Amino acid sequence: MKTLKYTILMVFSCLLILSCTAEFEETNTDPNKLTEITAGSALNPVIYELAKRNAIEVRNIGAPMMQMFIQTSDYINAPFLYSFTQNVGASLWNTYYLQLYNLKEMEAAALRDELPNYEAIALTLKAYAISMLTDTFGDVPVNNALQAEEGEWYPAFTPQEEIYLQLLEDLEYANALYDEESGLPYVEDILFQNDVTKWQKFTNSLHLRLLLRISNRPETNAFSKMTSIINNPTQYPVFTSNDDDAVLEITGVAPLLSPWDRPQDFGTFRFYTQFFIDRLNEWDDPRRPIYANTAKGQEGEDYGYIGEPIDYINESLPDSVATASGVKNSLAEAPLIIPMMSYAELEFIKAEMAQRGFTGNAQEHYENGVEAAMEMWGTELPTDYFSNPTAAYDGSLERIMVQKYFALFFTDYQAWFEHRRTDLPVLPTTTAMENNQEMPSRLYYPIDEIDRNFQNYQEAVNRMGGDEINVKVWWDQ
Repeated sequence: MKTLKYTILMVFSCLLILSCTAEFEETNTDPNKLTEITAGSALNPVIYELAKRNAIEVRNIGAPMMQMFIQTSDYINAPFLYSFTQNVGASLWNTYYLQLYNLKEMEAAALRDELPNYEAIALTLKAYAISMLTDTFGDVPVNNALQAEEGEWYPAFTPQEEIYLQLLEDLEYANALYDEESGLPYVEDILFQNDVTKWQKFTNSLHLRLLLRISNRPETNAFSKMTSIINNPTQYPVFTSNDDDAVLEITGVAPLLSPWDRPQDFGTFRFYTQFFIDRLNEWDDPRRPIYANTAKGQEGEDYGYIGEPIDYINESLPDSVATASGVKNSLAEAPLIIPMMSYAELEFIKAEMAQRGFTGNAQEHYENGVEAAMEMWGTELPTDYFSNPTAAYDGSLERIMVQKYFALFFTDYQAWFEHRRTDLPVLPTTTAMENNQEMPSRLYYPIDEIDRNFQNYQEAVNRMGGDEINVKVWWDQ
């Protein structure tokens, strides 16, 4: 009998605990706390984290590799000499895949709640992020990636050709989804302030970027599709001014804070190269004082703008010059800008299309691109700028690509991607360079990805021809 009473008491106690727990959870649920993601809740964090990572990549890898500016305090890990550590791309990889997971959730929420504009934005940002990954590394996990919750821990690497087919399909579909009347009901986004038209212009401008990227592959018919987009602005609106472009303005007010904890150290031991400064000097370009400090003598004398030799150990500055033109800390101090895709880039895409004979007005688009690039950095085009024969459009692709190189300053890896596509601009080489003085075609896969997903990594490497920096990706032919 005593055992029976004890059993009944225990059952009663359990029921009471369960009842109290249920009531506690119901009573203490915060009505203001999200229980599931909305289509708008992930958008601003994704934009900021992608832009922040891009800015850091520019400073550490992109700008040095493209001989914009170099770090003279580190002669071992030196991208400007084509010297890379095995794990050079790990931060980009990790950040981008994390944000791709958030975009996956955003897209699912948009579909669930029947919000087509947010679905289109998610598709656009997904295409932007995946294109960065595949253009940096080659084949990357896409088709069955981001499915750990479904038990897919070791995703296969998707061939780049397949990746691009999907990206282009997604951008085409995204363009058709936009509905200005539906608007964007959630909190204002930090890139376009919930302007649906500007988001659609970003989608189609990005579409042109990616089509141009693969245009050396004749089977893609990329130029034909680009011509169709350019000639149909009603169906495919693109950037038409700097007011439209995807340039994130970092105000310094949370959450829009500088990517650097100590922006005052941004330019420390970093100097612009001779190639970069010599071109700006040749054009008497008004961007010089925005980007660079003047060179200084031993007593602090001002020597104007002078670039650092790439092989700065064996090639000296003039005896009277103590330091070359350094990188300004103001580039990293709020307010600052982080371009994701600029109107200037769009105009140079149009200029190249016209130069190749697919559309018209090459000179007009070239000059628009130069002017837009300057205005993006808060300066104006001098009235006599194109009177300078070295700055005037001369009908060549090289002239377009040189100015596009400067327009892509501070824009993730785009200048590197475009150099791989065109071999322009022609950058100087030095015997101090590694890799037989050859511009790298990709970055190594991150060590962690190799360790945890070795079998699929090995299949990708065998398909691509190796995991070396000279292995060309599918479009780089």
